[in-house]
Amino acid sequence: MHTRIDRLIMEDYNLGKLTDMETRVKTDAASNADNVDRLWLLLGKIHHKRMLVRQRELSPYNIPTRQLRMLSIIQDLGTKATLSAIAEKVERKVSVISQQTQNMEKYGLIKRFKETPRSRLLKIELTPKGLSLTKIDRKSKAMEDIMSVLNTEERNQLHLLLDRLLQKLNEYSEE
Repeated sequence: MHTRIDRLIMEDYNLGKLTDMETRVKTDAASNADNVDRLWLLLGKIHHKRMLVRQRELSPYNIPTRQLRMLSIIQDLGTKATLSAIAEKVERKVSVISQQTQNMEKYGLIKRFKETPRSRLLKIELTPKGLSLTKIDRKSKAMEDIMSVLNTEERNQLHLLLDRLLQKLNEYSEE
């Protein structure tokens, strides 16, 4: 058993050098932080590559992935399609959805209108052009092929893990 003075002498003797245990703990913490950073980068790369593959599939139809998703959501909402309802579905701010719908209206995919002249509520409906694009297969054949490298159990496990991460992210991003 070391006295306080013995410990001070030992600390002084180390001259600021870390003990093996302290070095191991600090190295493990740095390695863990590096692994976490690499994991987030990997998730970002996966998302980016997925979007590129899906966009390549949609290129013959000349519609971006996000717009096709918005058209599907508007179709699903039907007469209840408003900026706020769409924003809630895609977990984005109403201002972001407003800008996207303005662009989609320019391309003739949707029509934005007020139910009554004095209403502030914008309703959104599909145009015939937008409706025809919703018939594009929502499922990506390339994504199905890519996911086939995982068996059902692995997919379920990945789904659970990603869902847990999303729940934690939601705690940090609540407004």
